[in-house]
Amino acid sequence: MTLARAALFNLYFVLLTLVMGMAAFWVRLFGRRHALRYATLWCSLSIAGLRRICGIRIELTGLEHLPEGPVLIASQHQSAFDTLVWLTLLPRPAYVMKRELTRLPLVGPMLLLAGMIPVDRDAGARALRNLLRETTRAVEDGRQIVIFPEGTRVAAGDTAALQPGVAALAAHSGLPVVPVATDSGRCWPRNAFIKRPGTIRIAISPPLPPGLRRQALLDAIRQAWQVEQDHMGYETTEPPIARCKHVDNSVGGPPVLS
Repeated sequence: MTLARAALFNLYFVLLTLVMGMAAFWVRLFGRRHALRYATLWCSLSIAGLRRICGIRIELTGLEHLPEGPVLIASQHQSAFDTLVWLTLLPRPAYVMKRELTRLPLVGPMLLLAGMIPVDRDAGARALRNLLRETTRAVEDGRQIVIFPEGTRVAAGDTAALQPGVAALAAHSGLPVVPVATDSGRCWPRNAFIKRPGTIRIAISPPLPPGLRRQALLDAIRQAWQVEQDHMGYETTEPPIARCKHVDNSVGGPPVLS
């Protein structure tokens, strides 16, 4: 039954993306705000499909910790679900994502128009400069920045080194950094066809103290995640070291959405 439900959801997701992607041509004519609302609708319908078809629900805690206005969300990244949910939780989020996603047919142009922040991971130091510049523009526009410091999707219970690009972004922007833990990989594993019924938990921690130096900030993010993981009832299976197949180290490794 789980396999059949996963197959049905995947079909629903592909058809939804195809139909809305083609219709997005007209949305582009009305500017960024409408594009962002349209992207939010797509994410909301995708998550509704997860709930109704696969029996996956969301448990959100710590919403009171989110300050008003621009903020830097430093989230764990275990699943494609993580790239959907923040468009439904924040008023005007801007994701830091790998540039390859902007080349996807139908979806890519809408991501750019909606004000997402692409990173060219092959551009060296220029990529970091572009990231800081585009983030400044997004903050001036009142956006909330969503970044995945691990740099890629990491299986539930595993760990990967946090990339220092998030610290550079925090120092440059001056935004409050809010760590977010999740166990989304339990229900929607990375690179997996199957979607398991259950509850995806998202735990928002209080903002970190301002002015932390690079390593102190990375350690504080990791510690906040670990506290919430302990509450979720699972332990990591590996020490917090980098695994080469998961980590991109260009320009100090600006973390991107994979």
